[in-house]
Amino acid sequence: MLFTINELNQLFTEARGEHKDSIPVKSIMTDSRRVHDQSLFVPIVGENFDAHDFLKKAIENGAIGALWQKDKKVPAYVPTDFPLFLVEDTTLGLQQMAGFYLQKVSPKVVAVTGSNGKTTTKDLVASVLSTTYKTHKTEGNHNNHIGLPLTLFAMPEETEVVVLEMGMSSFGEIETLSNLARPDFAIITNIGESHIEYLGSREGIAKAKLEIKAGLRGPLIFDGDEALLSEEHDVSENWPCGFGEENRNVIKDMELSDQSSSFTIDGRAYQLPLAGAHNVLNASFAITAAKLMGVSEEAIQQGLDQSKVTGMRFERVEGKNGSLIINDTYNASPTSMKAVIEVIKQMKEKTRKVLVLGDIYELGEFSKDLHRKVADAVNDEIDAIYTFGNDADEITKAVLHQNPSIQATHYTDKQTLADKLTDELRDDTVILLKASRGVRLETLLETLTES
Repeated sequence: MLFTINELNQLFTEARGEHKDSIPVKSIMTDSRRVHDQSLFVPIVGENFDAHDFLKKAIENGAIGALWQKDKKVPAYVPTDFPLFLVEDTTLGLQQMAGFYLQKVSPKVVAVTGSNGKTTTKDLVASVLSTTYKTHKTEGNHNNHIGLPLTLFAMPEETEVVVLEMGMSSFGEIETLSNLARPDFAIITNIGESHIEYLGSREGIAKAKLEIKAGLRGPLIFDGDEALLSEEHDVSENWPCGFGEENRNVIKDMELSDQSSSFTIDGRAYQLPLAGAHNVLNASFAITAAKLMGVSEEAIQQGLDQSKVTGMRFERVEGKNGSLIINDTYNASPTSMKAVIEVIKQMKEKTRKVLVLGDIYELGEFSKDLHRKVADAVNDEIDAIYTFGNDADEITKAVLHQNPSIQATHYTDKQTLADKLTDELRDDTVILLKASRGVRLETLLETLTES
């Protein structure tokens, strides 16, 4: 049970129906098409829809009360005793209820944001903390002004720690989420180029990410090698992590293999079942948070060992003819694309290395230039590169200019690209798939794999 109907009178002073009854609310419903027994319906208003129109369906599917925007007429079919809480804005009401439930459960809150790596870091933090605490975390892409409240409502009452991913595309969004969650610890994984179309510059992105401090009640754990976060080094309670000696937690003795990494922090050796220096940095954030929360060294390593990251992030898939496909298509930025190319270059199990790179979205006027900069990560360790979409052609052009010996071709038709890639399916070959989520480059797997 989340709360009772009459408890909501503490939040919402205007109501109609039997709003003073002690009726248990077991879930929150934002989609009237799904059955939710004993739920409170929250009709979200979007640019192209208004869920107030679907209250009847919500009642049929288990709603025993609802929020209701004051300027909307209550339909005649609504029973006079049906509890309706009248609010100025239903999304704000959703957030208020989430904050109310968070206070009731009262877990420690770890908030994670960043241009890249926030989901992997969230998964690592949750895995490590779950060895010691009853832990709940953000699932899927529930990291915005609606998704984060839904993550909180899914939190069991016995939760001791909740790990919340916070995403954004414009100024003010992280601030709203931070003030809602009031995190005890916050993590900024890095400052990249994601959403630069809306934020104008990397400096703007850093400013937006630092909004996570708005509701922060404890230390900030962050990428200490990032110059745009340098002022955070001066805050005594903060924990900069990275490879530079000026950091509070310094990553040393890093060794990378095709499927794992090893490194030390403060003289302690760790093993990570993920490849790449960027994932070592992500793990350092999780280790730091765990130490601050009193997790033992043995439990930290256990949590790293059992960590499982969200799908389509460096996901290894068996390709035809013994080839290996790396499906990293969940999303992309120039920074993350270059990072994963570095991992492919370092792989030893396959000698022939092929990149399939698609468009990176939300780069605005910087798009062509930032696509070209991806080519800086490509050298003669890469045997072939295929690009797909529109501005991804800039990667091809830059590669051919810098490394004319590399086979590089651009495609605008996905089926033609898929047909060409069948020639690359050999037992000595690894093929990387990387692009923004909207490109849906993972559909190529139907051609590249047996299943």
